[in-house]
Amino acid sequence: MPRAVYSPNLALWALLPIILCLLLVVVYAVQYSRHELRIWRIGGVRAPSMGYTPIGAARWAFGAVQAIRKHQLREYFEEFLRRYSAPGQEVVEFNFGPRVRWIITQEPEHVKTILTTKFDDFGKGPDLYKKWIPFLGDGVFTTDGQMWHDSRSLIRPMFVKTRVSDLEIFERWTTTLSDKIPDAGNSVDIMELFYRLTLDITSAFLLGVSTNSLGNPRSDFADAFHEVQRNQMMIMFSGPFSGLLPKTGYFRSIGVINEFVMPFIQAALALPDAEIERLSKSDKEFTFLHGLMQYTRDPKMLRDQLLAVLFAGRDTTAATLTWAFYQLSKYPEKYQRLRQEILEAVGRDRKPTYDDLKGMQYLRYVLNETLRLYPAVPYNMRTALRDSTIEGAPGKPPISVVKGDAVLYSPLLMHRRKEIYPPVSEKFADPSVFSPERWQNWQPKAWQYLPFNGGPRICVGQNFALTEMAYVLTRLLQKYERIEYVGNWHAQEYVSELVARPGKGVKLRLFEDRSPANGSLI
Repeated sequence: MPRAVYSPNLALWALLPIILCLLLVVVYAVQYSRHELRIWRIGGVRAPSMGYTPIGAARWAFGAVQAIRKHQLREYFEEFLRRYSAPGQEVVEFNFGPRVRWIITQEPEHVKTILTTKFDDFGKGPDLYKKWIPFLGDGVFTTDGQMWHDSRSLIRPMFVKTRVSDLEIFERWTTTLSDKIPDAGNSVDIMELFYRLTLDITSAFLLGVSTNSLGNPRSDFADAFHEVQRNQMMIMFSGPFSGLLPKTGYFRSIGVINEFVMPFIQAALALPDAEIERLSKSDKEFTFLHGLMQYTRDPKMLRDQLLAVLFAGRDTTAATLTWAFYQLSKYPEKYQRLRQEILEAVGRDRKPTYDDLKGMQYLRYVLNETLRLYPAVPYNMRTALRDSTIEGAPGKPPISVVKGDAVLYSPLLMHRRKEIYPPVSEKFADPSVFSPERWQNWQPKAWQYLPFNGGPRICVGQNFALTEMAYVLTRLLQKYERIEYVGNWHAQEYVSELVARPGKGVKLRLFEDRSPANGSLI
């Protein structure tokens, strides 16, 4: 029997996997210890942790993606905040790795800190920028510092009151929408119509040419826009594991979006300077794109700013209008109170003016209450741009934040925290209930109501959105004396995408007011 030959090389190769594992453990331990030391030196405390290892974080990320697919993300967040957060803190954290840490909060004081008190310490950061750049590029929603400031400066002039108060664009497309609503007895998915409406309004406002989504329900552009947003939500919540997600459909849809937008940009860039100057003096022909071209002729910059406003202006408004009709369909008395106010202000025929819309108090309450229960952007995120702290509620210690840490905050969860509201009474309904009347005697405390974000990054188009929603509500309630929900109202699903929407649509029957005094409406 031949003797076995000992080979040092074979023994070394056999030990190599063990050596590599030990090295990885040592590197992880060193990096983790350095991160912990930085947290301690900053002077704050750690939030209650859901897990200190990548394995625990991976389980959380997988659970979040599954919750998104099952339309249960709010319940998922509420459960682990209830289970892990300390009393009065409303915040948890977990670690994807030694230097990848996420903090999740629904505490108003935390939100105030990252959005305004320490605005310069928090921004989008390089990781979020990398994840969003295929869709929104170097737009106002993805950048920090001077690039963000320049983007906002480009956009702001197009939302001054003189442009927002020109209601002709709302009238044109609300009329088109009304023509798509069937006679009483036949149901319609009002959500689908609102998404098509706001796409037409926003594209006409931006480009001067509408997508004609109301006239063409099967729109490749609209489908692509929805597909991109659905995927973007998954990418955002999967953390460092986003590279494992399939993205073929995501990039294909971005290509469809670019194919739609770029021809308008190229056509505008072909215009001589004299024509741009002439258009700038025209109230009818001047568009958002023309306004941008007064500051830049970079095709990519134009594309990125257009898509940022299209993203913000289309889905947020459509979702809020849909949720408003969903709630009003359950409460006929609230629908009638709103309609009565509208009829007293503008009658059954007259087009409302900007001042009319701003003067209707109960209309404002309805929109406020809808945005309280259903903030259009339910989840948002910031990244620590430097070592800092997040100030907590009075009497609570600040939380240490290391450069690169992500802070996820949720207006949706915060708006539904019962402990931040007055006790339930005759004048104040349970916070989970749709009650526009609560706004007659109550105003939320600062940073407890954030439908349009806050601080320097507050939504620049909020007045445009509120005016558009008020106009559409007014014109439809002038025409329809009552509405009925079709199906099981309580079976509705809350779909958490970048913008939250009803998962089952909102099918309604709308009954036109045919009394002799009605005349021609819309």
